[in-house]
Formats: sequence, structure tokens, C-alpha cells
Amino acid sequence: MANSPSTFAGPSPKLGLSIEQSFMEEGKSKGFQEYTIKVDKPPSSFQKMVAELIGTYFLIFIGCGAAIVNKIEPLTIVGIAIVWGLVLMAAIYALGHVSGAHFNPAVTLALAAARKFPLKHVPMYVVSQLVGATLASLTLRVLFNDEDSIRTITTHYSPPTTDLEAITWEFIITFLLMFTISGVATDHRACKDLSGLAVGAVLLVNVMVAGPITGASMNPARSIGPAVVSGIYTKIWVFIVSPILGAMAATLVYSIVRVPKPEISGSTTKSTYNHMYLQSKQ
Repeated sequence: MANSPSTFAGPSPKLGLSIEQSFMEEGKSKGFQEYTIKVDKPPSSFQKMVAELIGTYFLIFIGCGAAIVNKIEPLTIVGIAIVWGLVLMAAIYALGHVSGAHFNPAVTLALAAARKFPLKHVPMYVVSQLVGATLASLTLRVLFNDEDSIRTITTHYSPPTTDLEAITWEFIITFLLMFTISGVATDHRACKDLSGLAVGAVLLVNVMVAGPITGASMNPARSIGPAVVSGIYTKIWVFIVSPILGAMAATLVYSIVRVPKPEISGSTTKSTYNHMYLQSKQ
């Protein structure tokens, strides 16, 4: 088992060569056995776009679908919140390894602003998310065949809630969502296995608290999709500007508590070879 080499593409911090080359050369010089590591090919840009479109589609289809069903068979705000939290959690675990599971232009823009996501990929992610949300809203309109149903899923607020109050609500709940994402998904110290559960739980709580007031958008795509299909754009700027500002503020604040990821340096020992080899086989 230990004699069968794999491949690894990546620079060696010590020699400036590939890991395969540096392992072989350092191993030979010290009498160690040669080890190499196999790494999967990363998803293509097209695959990431498809993942974001599909993930956003199902997030909006199931979440907004629950709001429409609530008019037929009462689910209550608790039931709707649970649906939103569970569908986001499932989407994260299903597609997070492909695209990172943003499903939200505010998340994409905030990660790019924090230099945790390539700026050049922002347009394709945002377009995919908007298309996915619009297609989901259109599907709901066709399936329920009722204009009043599609009006139900548009994000809006009514008096006595003011514009400032709505902006504040959306800012705070998006801040909480993005702060959680920053902690569980972008910090090298976090347990990534529970990231979907944590993010889904925060969404669930936010919908329970803010849903009756503003609709708890936290996502420009979630507001734009139903607006395009219904033709109702009243106060939509609140649900575009506020989530983006809240998400960016969250990444800025989290940067204060983030610890830089340590860099690998120094000579490589045989135990390091063994550890890395065993990790590659798991």
C-alpha cells in the first residue's frame, strides 16, 4: 500500500517545486520512503454556475412554496421557518463541495470583499443565483396558477414598520447569517462538518423572528425573483441594499476575531510523510 504512488499538484514552500518532486528529493537525501498525494480536480466554472443555479432554485422553490402552502393549510411561521432552515442545510451539504453553496448575492459579494472569494467569479455567481430564483418563482406561479399566490411570496412590509426599521431588521438578520457563515465556513479553525447545520439553524431563527415583519429576505435573489415574476417592485431596494451591507459588515467584524492560517515551512520528516499519505487514503 505504501509503495503505490499517487499524484499531487501544488508548490513546495521549501524548494519551489511540486510536492511530488520535493518529497522524492528530500526523501532520497534522508533515506526515507517516497510518498505522494492524490488531489481531486477542482470543479469547473460551468459546474459552479450550475450548482449555484440549482441550489438557489430549490432554496426559493421550497422556502417560498411553504409560504404559499401556508395560505392553504396553515403551517404557522414556525413551520415556514423550519422549511427554510432545512432546505438551506440540505442544499449546503449537497452542493457546498462544488460551488461553496452561496445561493445569495449578498454572501458572494461579502466574501469577495473580504478576499475569501475570487472577484472575477462574482458576476457568474450572481447571475446564476438570480436566474435560479426567478425560475423557481415562475415555477410556483405555474403550479399554483394564482396571481395572489405569487404576491404572497414577495418581500414587503406594511405600516407601522418604517423604511428605516425594515432596513435595520434586514441588516441585523443578514449580519447574523453572514457572521455565522464566516465562522463555520471560512475559518480554518472551524468544524466544517457542522457548517450546514449551523447556517440552516441561523436562517430558521431569523425567519421565525423577522418573517412576520419584513419577510426575512436576507437575500437579494430571494426578493428579486418573485418581484420579476409578479411585477411588484415596491420597496425592493430595501431588500437589495440592506442584506448586502449587512453581509459585508459581518465579514468585516469577523476579520477582527479571525486568526491567520499558519503556513507550512521547514524540513519534512518521515512522520509527516506517513500522516499525509494516510490522509490521502481516507
